Amino acid sequence: MLFGTICELFVCCLEFIAAVRYLYLFTTVLLIVYAVFVLLQDSNDEQDSSGNDGDDSSGVDTLVALTLLQQMERRKNALLACLIGTCHLDSYSNKAPRRIAKETGIEWVMRTLGNPTDCYDMFRVSRPLFEKLHNVLVESYGLKSTKRMCSRESLALFLWTVGAPQSVRQQRNRFIRSLETCNRKFEKVLACLIKLAQDIIRPQDPQFTNVHPRLKNRKYTPFMDNCIGAIDGTHIQVVVPNDTAVQHRNRNKEISQNVMCVCDFDMRYTFVLAGWPGSVHDMRVFNDAMTRLGHKFPHPAPDKFYLVDSGYPNRPGYLAPYKGHTYHFQEYRDGIMPRGKTEHFNFCHSSLRNVIERSFGVLKNKWRILFHLPSYPSASKAKLLWHAWHCIISLE
Repeated sequence: MLFGTICELFVCCLEFIAAVRYLYLFTTVLLIVYAVFVLLQDSNDEQDSSGNDGDDSSGVDTLVALTLLQQMERRKNALLACLIGTCHLDSYSNKAPRRIAKETGIEWVMRTLGNPTDCYDMFRVSRPLFEKLHNVLVESYGLKSTKRMCSRESLALFLWTVGAPQSVRQQRNRFIRSLETCNRKFEKVLACLIKLAQDIIRPQDPQFTNVHPRLKNRKYTPFMDNCIGAIDGTHIQVVVPNDTAVQHRNRNKEISQNVMCVCDFDMRYTFVLAGWPGSVHDMRVFNDAMTRLGHKFPHPAPDKFYLVDSGYPNRPGYLAPYKGHTYHFQEYRDGIMPRGKTEHFNFCHSSLRNVIERSFGVLKNKWRILFHLPSYPSASKAKLLWHAWHCIISLE
């Protein structure tokens, strides 16, 4: 037990001095030499015990058994020490030489930010918005610079990755960083944006007192004056383990997650629920939002309502179209104009509810990682990435 405690202390020391390569190498070799010494000492003890077998067999049986157990335990600890030392030696000592780039990552970032067109093409935001987002994350949400990588470069790495999207190895090649550094910085910015999303994805007016200017059109007023937004779901393709692929396969035979969103008529998201498998119905996601997250959901006032499609029930606060009649306004444009009160209602309903379809299209085409979330080896990282929808919305 004492030797096991010593091994744990050695491991902690090795982690602490990993940056000092030569001192770490010396300590690791010393650990391996000590383990070999323990094995040699055990072999000498066995020879001594075999030479004394004929002295007093009656009183030594118990002592010999205890000695053998101690030797087996010491051998096990010695082998474990050898294994730990070898693994750490291979991980922290045998490193490739540091790469020296003609243009470092931060130099490329600053050069790109200096060109308005390149800034929007690479980072999907303008220079003023980039600086504003950077200042907010640094001042309020814990984004910090480190000795080797500043916060501005970390944010640029994240935006560049989710905009194209780019893989981790492409990050390494572009920013001249190790895979571990790219992963760690991506996670850090992602965590900060999750905090930001929790603060801004909410209605600007919780009481919904004002009528949106779009609803004042004579085509909608006064019947739609109390409408406050639209609700719908969208599917995000993901990579999941094989044992959960069936639950995530949607009706289009794609592996996806079902994301329910609520937005107003300014295409501003006020609520997002992500994480449900693609095979579930929209109504099941809606019921989960009502029950489990009812304290966060922006419920309509008694005289207000949301627009929903035919997959949701027609109930107070949620207005669905007439079923069995032409609904989508694109169908009216391609064919004859609406006739009768039901088709006129469906036409107005569809043209207003289309705001959430347009918001989905704008968001996915701007942040193209939402077309297909990539696979990550770590389960915790994959679990964190499911919240990317919330984070990317916060960038709008």
